[in-house]
Amino acid sequence: MVETRPKIRLHVDAALATGTELALSAGQAHYLRAVMRQAPGAAVRLFNGRDGEWRAELTRLGKRDAAVTVRERLRPQAVEADLWLLFAPLKRGPQELLVQKATELGVARLQPVVTRFTDAVRAKPERLQAIAIEAAEQCERLSVPELAPARPLADCLADWPAERALLFCDERGGTPLAALLQRSAPADGAAILVGPEGGFDDAERASLLASGFAEAVSLGPRTLRAETAAIAAIVLWQALAGDDRPPPSPAAG
Repeated sequence: MVETRPKIRLHVDAALATGTELALSAGQAHYLRAVMRQAPGAAVRLFNGRDGEWRAELTRLGKRDAAVTVRERLRPQAVEADLWLLFAPLKRGPQELLVQKATELGVARLQPVVTRFTDAVRAKPERLQAIAIEAAEQCERLSVPELAPARPLADCLADWPAERALLFCDERGGTPLAALLQRSAPADGAAILVGPEGGFDDAERASLLASGFAEAVSLGPRTLRAETAAIAAIVLWQALAGDDRPPPSPAAG
């Protein structure tokens, strides 16, 4: 009989190794007891972004606390696609959707950027982090994306790592993103930049084009909402240059 993996996955910060006893957070204890109706002895899966995924046994479960004992590793830590997403803060609903979907699609780093036409800088980092963790638990990835503090776009460009390509979605036109990635996918990681609903102003666009590492890309003839543009760009990048792309065909012998 093949033993099935536990359905419940939890992200923890602590190191994971056989025999380790871990205390869970009050929120995790509430989730296990009140939402999932678990009891001591139940099996869960744990991951921390460093040590792979582990099976653990729930050894204590109270109203405000819980503990587990780590039993065995189920999956080693995997190398993930090195893609950053830079985005102008949005209104609450679209922004939370964007963080959730970017996490599910494998983005490694989320960087809010403040531009001239940004009209919403009210995100609570704790809320966005919780959304990213929940999405990572649900989608089976082994890490949670880094959530960086919001920064002005000019500051991001000033200390940008020159070896990392920056592909900015430009409503005024640019190289079709799919064609660019099919022709020459970035070899050392990349970043996608999506501006606010009003787009980039002339000075911002000029700074991006003069940087030497940024390239304007197009997502097609339609004007997309910011969150739609970001999701579409991530999907294209993952399919053509990331960890969703098919393996190369074997050479004919």
